[in-house]
Amino acid sequence: QVQLVESGGGLVQAGGSLRLSCAASGSGFSINVMGWYRQAPGKQRELVAVVTSGGSTNYADSVKGRFTISGDNAKNTVYLQMNSLKPEDTAVYYCNANIWRRSTFRFSDYWGQGTQVTVSS
Repeated sequence: QVQLVESGGGLVQAGGSLRLSCAASGSGFSINVMGWYRQAPGKQRELVAVVTSGGSTNYADSVKGRFTISGDNAKNTVYLQMNSLKPEDTAVYYCNANIWRRSTFRFSDYWGQGTQVTVSS
C-alpha cells in the first residue's frame, strides 16, 4: 500500500508565501511523476505543477513565475513553494503521484487527502 501525506496549507495574505510538502510512504514502489493539483469551490480540479523523477517540470500558466515545484527522490517527497499568492489561488491542493508498484508490475495514480490554501485580499 502506498500513501501520500500532505502538509503546509493554511491562511495567508495576498502577496505572501506558503510551502506545501507531500511524502509518499510504503514499500516496493518507485515514483514516475509527482505533482500538485487544486480545486476551488464550484470548479474542476486543475493541474498546478508536476515534476518527473528526472527533474523535468511543468506548470500551469497561471502559476508560472510564482510557484516552484521540486522533488527529493531519496525522500519520495515533492514540494511546492508558492510565492506572490493571490486570492484566486485559494483552493484545496491535492498531491498526486504516478507510481510503479512491484507487487502489481503496473503504474497507478495515487492522491493525497488534500490541504486547504486560503489567500485573503
